[in-house]
This record gives sequence, structure tokens and C-alpha cells, in this order.
Amino acid sequence: MRIGLLSTSAELYSTQTLLKAALQRDHEVDIINYRECSMVLQDGFAEAYYNDLALSRLDGIIPRIGTSFTSMGAALLSHCEMMELPSTLNAEALILVRDKLRSLQKIQAAGLPIPKTIFIGHEQDIKTQIKYLGGLPVVIKLIGRTHGIGVVLAESASAAVSTVEAFQALNEKVIIQEFISEARGADLRAFVVNGKVVASMKRQAAEGEFRSNLHRGATAQAEVLSAEESDLACKAAQVCGLEVAGVDILRSKRGPLILEINASPGLEGIENATGIDVAGKVIEYLIHKIHLRQFGLPLPTFEHEHAALILSHQ
Repeated sequence: MRIGLLSTSAELYSTQTLLKAALQRDHEVDIINYRECSMVLQDGFAEAYYNDLALSRLDGIIPRIGTSFTSMGAALLSHCEMMELPSTLNAEALILVRDKLRSLQKIQAAGLPIPKTIFIGHEQDIKTQIKYLGGLPVVIKLIGRTHGIGVVLAESASAAVSTVEAFQALNEKVIIQEFISEARGADLRAFVVNGKVVASMKRQAAEGEFRSNLHRGATAQAEVLSAEESDLACKAAQVCGLEVAGVDILRSKRGPLILEINASPGLEGIENATGIDVAGKVIEYLIHKIHLRQFGLPLPTFEHEHAALILSHQ
């Protein structure tokens, strides 16, 4: 099979490990900088090009869309959907999960537990909102950021007010959430592929830091999830329309809470912590999708440390 890896750089770990996994399985790979693609629409015909490569020549794609390029990435994914090109990510799901508020609304509407969350509009009494959350401290987040950027722990009302006002002065959308102190700076990352958790780890924030992002110096180790935690991760991915997802969960006094969900989860941390070939699971899933589209074949199951991946007929 000929696979397109949509990535801004061939040097990124996730791109390299996906490339390696595909080559080990005897597939051809094209690394495609999606920012440099052109899209053609004419008389009911859709095609996309990367330099002189027509994307219709590919059998399937694995998008790795950066947060800064969500709009461009979503446009190309929509185009690929018109071309009926098998993919591990669709445009609608990408746009949804890049907005923390909208994705949490979707998850909450499905009855899945999340931390208490408030969207802060302009001219709001922030001190009153803090009371709704159960008091200080609170976590303030920018809606469209990742890797812990734009996430602040406010331990006083004055700090919360000044932080929110500063963000809003920059025309940023802001949410505030309750601080789950019992999590002690740790969260769980579940890597979901086709409705199954294929790998999971516990991330622990660095000393003096509350953010458990690896980009912020956190450490990670393999962690076996409870049945409830695995079920929540898979349901969150399904609700958001993601076939491949990183789901972050907090352990709280009232049970596991879904913190957020990622459409292009990094592979370096999860593979190093667990020793699982997560990239290989993603490649195998895409190949199953391609086989089903091209040949209409029933898909075999294959076992690994967490679960079998089964692509259901739609």
C-alpha cells in the first residue's frame, strides 16, 4: 500500500516512527507537508496535489495536523473525504477537539464526567464564577492551545481576575475549571485506536509544576487503566468522532474525569513509557480501512497488550 503521512516535518518523532512502522510492513510512504498542498475543484471532480504528486495516487493517509494549522489541515481533510481517500482522522472531528469548550460540551452531553468547567464571557464577575466551581484554586485555560500553553493555576481571586482579563485583552477565549488537588499533578493518557485503548501511561508533573504535559518537564510511566477509565477513554473518542485519539483523564475523589482529548497525540512519550509499538497499531488500522474500502473484505482481529483492534462495518 502507498501511505501519505501528512506532517510539517519529516524530522518529528511521530512522523519518523510512523514512517518506520509502515516501511517495516512493506508499505510505500510519502511524507506530505499539508501546508504546501493545492486543492482542485472542477465539474464534480476533486483532486489535491503536493508538488507533482496527486493525492489520489495514495491508498490512504495518516494526518498529523499541528494546532497552528488546524484550518488548513481541516480543509485538506475535507478535500480528501470528497476524494474518498481512507484516513485516520476526519475534518469535523479535528475542528471539534481543537476547541476545548466545544469538545467538553460534546463529552458532557454524552453523559461522560468532566471537571466542573465555566466559559468566561466578557464583563463577567469572575469571583462569582470561582464560587460556582467550589472555590480556589482554579485552572484557567485558553480554548485553542495545547502542550500546557495558556494553562494557569490561579491560587487567589486577584490572580484569577488579572489572568482572565489579560487573556481576554488579547481576544482569547477562556475557560476556568476546578482544580483536582487529589490528582497531585498527575493524569492518565489513554491512546485509543478504533475504539480500543492500545497503550496507556501516567504522567507526573515536575516538582513545583501542576501541568502534567511532557513538554513541561513531566515524567511518564506505563499505567494499566481500570475498566471504567478505559471505557471512558473509548467513549470520549467515539463521541468526538476520533478513530485515533489521545484521551487525558484525571483520577478524582468522585471517580475518573475526562480532562481533554487530542486528535494528533504524540507518539514519543507513550511509546517510550510503555514499549508498545503504537505507530504500528495506527498503520495496521489504516491498512484495515484501505482493505475494507478496496476489497470489501471482513477484517481479522489481532491481539496486543491491551485489546484487539476491530474495524466494524459501517
